[in-house]
Amino acid sequence: MEKPYCQVCGGTDCPPHAARGEWHYRRCATCGLVFLSPMLDDAALAALYANPDSGGTRAYFRKEASKLRRARGRVRHLANAVAGGPNGRRFLDVGCSGGFMTQAALEAGFTATGIDPDSDAVAHARENFPGADYLVGGLTDVAAKFSEDFDAVYCSEVLEHVADANAFVGAIAGVMAAGGVLYLTTPDIGHWRRPKNLADWDVFTPPHHCLFFSMGNLRQLFHRHGLEIFHRQWAFKPGLKVLARKIGNTT
Repeated sequence: MEKPYCQVCGGTDCPPHAARGEWHYRRCATCGLVFLSPMLDDAALAALYANPDSGGTRAYFRKEASKLRRARGRVRHLANAVAGGPNGRRFLDVGCSGGFMTQAALEAGFTATGIDPDSDAVAHARENFPGADYLVGGLTDVAAKFSEDFDAVYCSEVLEHVADANAFVGAIAGVMAAGGVLYLTTPDIGHWRRPKNLADWDVFTPPHHCLFFSMGNLRQLFHRHGLEIFHRQWAFKPGLKVLARKIGNTT
């Protein structure tokens, strides 16, 4: 059996940390990344999300007005960080679900594209929020289809679901223009309000969440792929909300 190792720092001192049923997690003693072990492979992840309700997709379509309000607020943060403003700039929503962020981006003046592996979610977005381009698939699968880089990328509550953080963040950096801005959110395992017992945390939902980051190891992961975090939004709930800029590849 392959010895578990940390995807962020490469450390091999990763003792058991938490478990629920058949699912077990380890924690890197060096950088603190908590990860599913053994990790799901691509086929297992695809099977897991083949059921559109497995990750709460349908529930996410509810309360459309509040979803759009939040999306518009987040797009404003992105737009303000893009040099020259949003008009005519290219926006990508990685994990677009029902299309709320792509709609907000269009309203702000971006040219918007959304991608999501859930074909039903993409169908909902196309029907309810036309005007953006939509693709079905994961970013690492469809990145080669983009003929131009993106000035702004949004990725919310997706990173914790991926099996290979380096492949995923590398793919994000790979489709960003130089100086482009990324807005990313993910659960914060280092947050002061996170339950001490990981199993009591409402986002501890194995095997859907494969990786749990803190600010330090997220910054380390980003730096490896040429992304520099320049702003962290305050969060009362245990979540990371960061803005990062593409500064070049430091691998």
